[in-house]
Amino acid sequence: MKILIADSMHPSLFNMLDEQGWDYSYHPKFIRDDIKRALPDYEGLVIRSKTYVDHELLSGAEKLKFIARAGAGLDLIDLDEAKERGIEVFHAGTGNRDAVAEHALGMLLSLFNNILKSDREVRKGTWDREGNRGVELMGKTVGIIGYGNNGTATAKRLSGFGCRVLVYDKYRDNYGDAFAEEASVEQIMSEADILSLHIPLTKESRNWINRDFIERFSRPFFLLNLSRGEIVELDAVVNGLKSGKIRGACLDVLENEKLDKLTAAQQESFDYLRTSDNVVLTPHIGGWTHESYVRINVVLVKQIKDWYTFVSA
Repeated sequence: MKILIADSMHPSLFNMLDEQGWDYSYHPKFIRDDIKRALPDYEGLVIRSKTYVDHELLSGAEKLKFIARAGAGLDLIDLDEAKERGIEVFHAGTGNRDAVAEHALGMLLSLFNNILKSDREVRKGTWDREGNRGVELMGKTVGIIGYGNNGTATAKRLSGFGCRVLVYDKYRDNYGDAFAEEASVEQIMSEADILSLHIPLTKESRNWINRDFIERFSRPFFLLNLSRGEIVELDAVVNGLKSGKIRGACLDVLENEKLDKLTAAQQESFDYLRTSDNVVLTPHIGGWTHESYVRINVVLVKQIKDWYTFVSA
């Protein structure tokens, strides 16, 4: 079985593939055209976030049997196209869930305790204790939308801080557990102090968090987005921050993460967010730890091995 690895991967992957006796080619600098030209010779494709895998890219890839995404989201793969071609799709949703959950808590605690703001002030010689008085996480009600790998890992950690956690997931039934209560979106809007998003990017979820959604909350709340930036309209977040409906925001993802190619409207929203003391921004690194970099490989290789064992039996 020949596998094309078309993105930068932790070197631990190569030993894992060697142990299985699989042939692979590592081309982290391949661009879209390179991938398309090479694919007809391979049974497997391993990617991260480089290119969209669609009909055009897969045309001619008659030997391709699987696509493995080194990450959690699958919005970069046309799943209908893959299914029609009989191509299996794997992703490492469990590989970085703990990293995402820890990052979510880190952002939230930084925001609640003014850690970034007070750090900047102390470095400049300002010792302002009262101006940086914090807010405690204990006792807060957190609404989580999306109760998959990342959502469950986040709820587990929030429960350890004495939070009440309400969760909604349209793709699951009877998913309440020891860490969270099953709820509707309406109940979350009515009772949550904090909203944390852990959902995939789909046609339905794109631009879901807009001005109307935010205004439907019964009380001011804190917003966390560690899923996909296109789910949240940044101008709606800015409007919510200005009106006081959003008390603060933790954003690991943005609707346009190419900061040198923002539209005029996106630039205006971004300029407000980056100068706001009640906003914490990180560059899409929620699942980007040294440990998850290796764990993603472990998860992917196990999935491929289990599938290959089954189809070869």
